[in-house]
Amino acid sequence: MTDRTEAVTTMTFKPVIHVGIDGAWRDAGAVEWAVQEALLRRAALRAVHVIDDRALPVPDELAIDVVNAVGKYLDERLGALDHHGCVAIGSPARTLVSLAAESRMLVVGRRGTDAVRDLMIGSLSEAVAISGTVPVIVVPQQWTPTGRGGPVVVAIDGSDCGSPAVDFAVETANLRKLPLRLVHVWDLPAIYPGDVPSMGEEWWDTAERRLEHLADGLRGRHPDLLVETELRSGHAAAGIVTAATEADAQLLVIGGCARDWPSKLPDSITCGVLRHAGCPLAVVHHREG
Repeated sequence: MTDRTEAVTTMTFKPVIHVGIDGAWRDAGAVEWAVQEALLRRAALRAVHVIDDRALPVPDELAIDVVNAVGKYLDERLGALDHHGCVAIGSPARTLVSLAAESRMLVVGRRGTDAVRDLMIGSLSEAVAISGTVPVIVVPQQWTPTGRGGPVVVAIDGSDCGSPAVDFAVETANLRKLPLRLVHVWDLPAIYPGDVPSMGEEWWDTAERRLEHLADGLRGRHPDLLVETELRSGHAAAGIVTAATEADAQLLVIGGCARDWPSKLPDSITCGVLRHAGCPLAVVHHREG
């Protein structure tokens, strides 16, 4: 294993899994999720503790202790599988996104869901999820594996940004030997009169046909994968979160178009799901041209 205490500002890009860590890593759940993924994919794991250069220009003893503690845990869990921890200096969100830019995924933790933390979530996990160029997994605080067989749920919106999310969800469901559930939540646009029942029925029928068409294609390409569908109407973010909760989802996957943070406004649906999802959430980007 390489030196855990090395301070770095750049890292050689490899097809590895990156996980962001801090002093609360034991309660965050992110390290455990990253370990599971590394074992399933036989992928290298890099645990990165970023020191904000606006507060501290060099690693301190606490940062080194955090990296060493995580390193010992990874030794126990991963054995000979390639892994190491390091300290990086810079803007936490931008540094994590940069280091993970050519990796398989970036895993970060999410702190709590109370009202104050809902307002503060943008400080890291939201910024990383919105601006990351690789799949970003956001793991709720104190998440632990359940061992239950709930599905991988992927939100379907019909846009060009959705396809990479579906691909990632299929791959994860196959790796974890779980069902895949396609969820589409639609709402009648405000320009249409809400008291015309036929209009809602037409939208429902159209959405149902498109969802089943997508599911049939996946079933044909992945005959060993159980593919389920669920259609809901209402607010998209609330419907997606509710569907994942009721299904006991082991992972919720949503698509997105990566944006520079904070130069562009984040997608409100992505942020709504991010703030309220009770299970690990994968944001899988289609990069804007």
